[in-house]
Order: sequence, then structure tokens, then C-alpha cells
Amino acid sequence: MSIASQIDKNKVVKVSTRKKGFSKPTLIAYLFLLPWLIGFFGLVLGPMISSLYLSFTQYDLLNPPQWVGLQNYKEMFADSSYWDSVKVTLTFVFIAVPTQLIAALLVALLLNRGLRGVGIYRTVYYIPSLLGGSVAIALLWKNLFGLDGLVNKFLAFFNIQGEGWVANPDYALYTLIILATWQFGASMVIFLAGLKQIPQSLYEAAAVDGASKFKQFIHITFPLLTPVIFFNLVIEIIRSIQSFTSSYIVSEGTGGPINSTLFYTLYLYQKGFSYFEMGFASSMAWVLLIVLGIMTAVLFITSKYWVFYEDGGKL
Repeated sequence: MSIASQIDKNKVVKVSTRKKGFSKPTLIAYLFLLPWLIGFFGLVLGPMISSLYLSFTQYDLLNPPQWVGLQNYKEMFADSSYWDSVKVTLTFVFIAVPTQLIAALLVALLLNRGLRGVGIYRTVYYIPSLLGGSVAIALLWKNLFGLDGLVNKFLAFFNIQGEGWVANPDYALYTLIILATWQFGASMVIFLAGLKQIPQSLYEAAAVDGASKFKQFIHITFPLLTPVIFFNLVIEIIRSIQSFTSSYIVSEGTGGPINSTLFYTLYLYQKGFSYFEMGFASSMAWVLLIVLGIMTAVLFITSKYWVFYEDGGKL
């Protein structure tokens, strides 16, 4: 018998003689994972399964749920207010997300030019992302765009009669879009980190070839920044679709005026906790989850055509 065969045989014997079950390091690892596992099964997976069941029932939070099959989904798709919420949410997403990302990219480009005190500017621009989703900021925003708000007082200096922006169905949604755009700090920080990773040698070579700043941005900065753009795009679309606080506070929970700020999540909340139609609300939640999954999948599938990396590869 060769030496290699004897070594392999000894390895087999050692493996077979090991005690079955978890080793001590594995048990320690699971012990540290235990809080997360309890939270996942108790606060995520369990409620998800419960809401899936409730979506096929009639449940008012007071009486036991009664199985109704697909009735909730049929009523949902026949509900005009439901489609109003879908329209408002999609309008919000398709306007707020691009404007926010453009603002974040422009500020990141400015901060990437080697300004003094970049850390201070970065902090100042990031703060709205931390505060923008709070009730206090939503209340401030409501007063800011009110009939006697600061915006109208500013317009009065130019003899312009302002509107009651949040009370006008033609403008109410756009005040929330401005609020969302103002919260570009998180995306800006990520863009700035991406810009820092682009090799300066590429810009130096382009400058030697006579390329202008604009051409450098088009042919160097933008292509190499597409992975960061893709990441921010996915995150902001998901976040925007789930927006709730600003609409709830500005419209005082009604989604008004005339459903102009009736976000999908706000209507879901109304159905579940104002009208006690928890089955209907659960069906809305699952449709939202499926739509988010489809949108995310489409973004990942199409990203191979426009997301590039420094080595020339694609996603």
C-alpha cells in the first residue's frame, strides 16, 4: 500500500470516528445567530405567512377570520380608490426617484472636486436623509407650503399670489416629490464613494488626448459609476413605493385633496386600521410585494445592457 493511500485511509478513519452532531464552534455560532433567528421567524416569516392567509379571508380584527377565497383580490382590482393609489404612487416614483438621483449625483460631483471641508458639506447634505422621514419634518413641510407658509411669503415679495399648495389637488403631490428630492443625502454619499474609486489616471489620459470635462464625464465617469447608479436606483424605487409618513401627515391621513396624495401604503393603512378590513389590506400588501419583486427582477435583468465595470465586464 502506498503512502498516499495510507494517508487517505487514516483521514477516512478519523472522519468516521468523529462524534456526530454540532461541534462547539458551530453551537456558539448558532447561539450568536439565535436573536436574529427569533426575530426572523417571529417578526418576519411568521407575520408574512399570517398575512398571506388573511388575504384570503374576511377579518375585521374583532371577529375570527372567515375564508372568502379570492374575493379580496376581486374587490381590490374593482376599487377605484385602489387604482387612484396606484396612479399616485407610480407618479411619485417616476418623478421623485430620477430627480433625487440627479440632485445626488450633481452634489457628489461638486464635492468630489477637492473642496475644503468636504466632511462638513457631506454631513450637512446627509442630515435630510435622516430627518426627512420623520413626523416633525412632514409637519414642517405642511406648514411651509401652506396658504400662509414661508413659500407664499417668499412669492409675495415678487407680487405673486401663492396657492395653498398642500390643499390644491394639482400641486399637493408635487410638494411631497420636492420633500423626497430634498432627501438625496444617502444617495449622494454613495455616489461620492463611487467617484472616489474611479482611477485618476483615466482622467489624466483623457486630458492628454484633449477630451473636455463633459466628454470625460460621458465616457469615463458615467460608465464606471453605473454600478452605483444601479444600486441607488433599486434602493430608491423600493423606498419610494413604500413611502407613507409624508402623505399621512400632510393629508392628515386622508390622502387628499381628492386622493391626490393617496399613496399605496396609506390606502393599505386605511383599509387595515381605519376600516378594519384586514383581509383586504393583506391582499394589497401581497400585491405590493409581488410588484416590487417583479420590478427588481426587471432591473436586474436589464442591467446587463447598461451596467459596466472598470475591467470592461457587465453585471
